[in-house]
Amino acid sequence: MRCALLQINTKAGDIARNADLIAARAEEAAALGADLVLTPEMALTGYPPHDLLLVPSFVEEAEQAVRALAGRLAGGPALVLGAIGRNPGRGRPLFNQAVFLAGGQAVAIGRKRHLSTRGVFDEARYFEPGEAPALVEFQGRRLALTIDWDIRFESGEAPPCDVIINISASPFVAGREAERQDRLAALARRRRVHLLWVNLAGGSEELIFDGRSLWAGPEGEILARARGFAEDTVIIDLDRPGPPALAPDDLTLEAEQWRALTLGLADYCAKEGFRRAVLGLSGGVDSALSAALAVAALGPENVLGLLLPSPYSSDHSLTDALALAAKLKIKTETLPIRPVMEAYAGLLAAPFAGLAPDTTEENLQARIRGQILMAFANKFGALLINTGNKSEGAVGYCTIYGDSCGGLAVIGDLYKTEVYRLCRWLNAEKALIPPAILTKAPSAELRPGQTDQDSLPPYEDLDLILRGLIEEGRGMADLAAEGFDEAVVRRVAALVRAAEFKRRQAPPPLKVSADAFGAGWRLPM
Repeated sequence: MRCALLQINTKAGDIARNADLIAARAEEAAALGADLVLTPEMALTGYPPHDLLLVPSFVEEAEQAVRALAGRLAGGPALVLGAIGRNPGRGRPLFNQAVFLAGGQAVAIGRKRHLSTRGVFDEARYFEPGEAPALVEFQGRRLALTIDWDIRFESGEAPPCDVIINISASPFVAGREAERQDRLAALARRRRVHLLWVNLAGGSEELIFDGRSLWAGPEGEILARARGFAEDTVIIDLDRPGPPALAPDDLTLEAEQWRALTLGLADYCAKEGFRRAVLGLSGGVDSALSAALAVAALGPENVLGLLLPSPYSSDHSLTDALALAAKLKIKTETLPIRPVMEAYAGLLAAPFAGLAPDTTEENLQARIRGQILMAFANKFGALLINTGNKSEGAVGYCTIYGDSCGGLAVIGDLYKTEVYRLCRWLNAEKALIPPAILTKAPSAELRPGQTDQDSLPPYEDLDLILRGLIEEGRGMADLAAEGFDEAVVRRVAALVRAAEFKRRQAPPPLKVSADAFGAGWRLPM
């Protein structure tokens, strides 16, 4: 039995596009001798389509597309299609389904039982849980149709089968691939079955799907694996396994993050209709990495860097930003903001008379820059890339409607220390970031001599505290017991709580960790 794992890049909500993609790739697999073709979870609707699932016409279109695909592929291989279907009984209106199409009709339907509700996922809003896994006889083998976490059979409920098919939409989390692969291989070995796991590849809003679909044999050996961060079709033969066919996948953590963020930005632009990007170049490390990612995703000819110096900007900020632009081969515009600052100062002189300058005037600088950046994005139909990092977003070290402007926070799920580490990795590969950017003290340069550490703990300490509070869910007492100054921990925790209103209005960050800000972060303001 020859099977094809279709690791495809779908577009959420675009049923017609996804159906054409599935049909074309299935026909290609048929030409390669495939008897059975597998698609990822909800491949037909794209994942996740959110509240489109509550629109009756969208559901009707999806069901019609299932029937159309069944007819189009009636004379070809069988297809396991990730789709949705209406619930005719009580409960939520839909099922998340794996539909087994053969001979022009649905032979079996597996319905997802363990719905994803953590983080960005809210499947319980739309779907009723299924019941027992669907079984189907095909070419002398019994196949079990499962979706995502349904593969975690509880004690005594694993169905008698020869092959477990698992269709998934499993988003990327940096450093987790080995764990995921080992878990799947162990399950195949424990059940003494072939396990075919097919995953999405590509970006969908802030989510990034890394692919890496695989075939694990009954001994727990990985016999085939698709590429990471790219579409792929893997043809396997259960009767004649042959030597393992494994796409290279020895990426370091930094290489994974780079591939993921590049893919996420490229797909965000492609699916949102942007061909160009604009961003502010401050001469700092965050804008440097953001610009490098933009060039990798879109090409240097499609990236514009704006230099917006104030009277407090140092000479090296300009020279470092221009040196970076030269290495990246991107165009720049330099627009000093002093005249705009002076206009604001004149306008506000009377109502602010007798009041000392403070963060109000500092924030005005950031907001002036934000409006100029947005103007360029609007005028040239470009995506404004937000260059803020996760450390800043966590503690609110940003100006709302200023440096928080943008359509996508490309590095918004990287802590500051991760930004530095990724830049150093990039320099070891391509030497794109001028060394001075990596050695000078971080600063917003909103007043003379300002550095980030005037207001924040050193990033090496801050990021460890933030990781403990955010990713690890640890309490302040636990962190203090590990040696962090209790007063510092309490202050950082207070900053995280107080900054929630800013995060609610910030652009979505590309998600590369288990706990990113954005859609999956749900704390009260």
